[in-house]
Amino acid sequence: QLLEAKASLSLAQAQHALQLQQAKAQINSMVPKKQFEQLQNTLREEQCKTQQLQESLQLQAEQTCRQLVRIQEEHEQLLQAAVEQAEGLEQSLRNAEAVLAERAAQLRDTQAQLSRNKLLIEELRGENRRFAMALQAAELKQKSTEEKNQLLEEQASALKQLIGKITPASLS
Repeated sequence: QLLEAKASLSLAQAQHALQLQQAKAQINSMVPKKQFEQLQNTLREEQCKTQQLQESLQLQAEQTCRQLVRIQEEHEQLLQAAVEQAEGLEQSLRNAEAVLAERAAQLRDTQAQLSRNKLLIEELRGENRRFAMALQAAELKQKSTEEKNQLLEEQASALKQLIGKITPASLS
C-alpha cells in the first residue's frame, strides 16, 4: 500500500509539473484571462489533490509503522515464550536424565547384590548338602549304635538270666 501510494504521489506530481509547464507556456503565449484562471483553478485542484495524497501517504506510513511495531512486539513475545518453554523442557530433560542415572545406579547395585546373594545361596546349598550327608551318616551311626545297644542289652539280659540260674545253683 505504501509503494502504491508513493507511485500515485509520483504520478500526481509528474502530472502537476506537466500541467504547470503547460500553464506557464500558455501564460507565456498570453493566454486569455479566463483560460488563465481555469488553469490556475486546475493547478490549485491538482495541488490540493497532491497535498491530500501526501497526507494520506503519511497516514498510511504511520499506520504501517505502528502495525509493524505491534507485529514485532508480538513476535518478540512469542519468541520469548518459546525460549522459556525450551528452557523448561531442557531442565525437565536434565532432571529426567538425572533420575534415570540414579535409577541405573540403583539397578546396578541391586544386580550386584543379587549376584552376591546367588553366590551365597549356592554356598548355603553346598553346606546344606554336606549337613544332610553328615546328618544321614549320623543317623546311620545312631541306628548302628542303637542296634549294638539293643544287642548289648539282650546279651546283658541273657547274662543276668544266666547269672540268676548260676547263682542259686552255686549256693546250693
